[in-house]
Amino acid sequence: MVKAIVVMGVSGCGKTTVARLLAQRLGWRFAEADEFHSEASIAKMRAGVPLTDGDRWPWLAAIAAHIDESRAADSPVVVTCSALKRHYRDVIIGSRPDVALVYLKGDFATIERRLQARSHAYMPVSLLKSQFDALEEPGGEEKPITLDIRKRPEELVDALQLDPGLRRDDRAK
Repeated sequence: MVKAIVVMGVSGCGKTTVARLLAQRLGWRFAEADEFHSEASIAKMRAGVPLTDGDRWPWLAAIAAHIDESRAADSPVVVTCSALKRHYRDVIIGSRPDVALVYLKGDFATIERRLQARSHAYMPVSLLKSQFDALEEPGGEEKPITLDIRKRPEELVDALQLDPGLRRDDRAK
């Protein structure tokens, strides 16, 4: 049975909104990946400087540890994380068969409009291109549940609640 769900995608795709709503509906805990960033990484992003893999490793390790703690405590969690590259997802999901991956997919123009319409403490619109450049969409063996962000968050969560991938005991097969 799935004990953790990672909601991934570029900044502005709706990760927090969808993950928070999903956690509420499931009665699970919610964790926002931004809360795991170091102060140094936050300062870089505020300055419009993209993070390097070196900046990301401690952040990914902290997210993975949180997921593992939740699994061990049998306290299901929905976690947001951009998880743009496959090797990032290998850290936070890896071979954990009870962790599901949800990919919120959207095009650059749609997400750029969303980012321009909102304010974020340290994610300027100027970093969106670097996120799309880094994005490695999840593939078949990762068994992602891919959702089109043009739908309303409530519709996306409805679809997730019906998806058999979130209820299967055989995610590792």
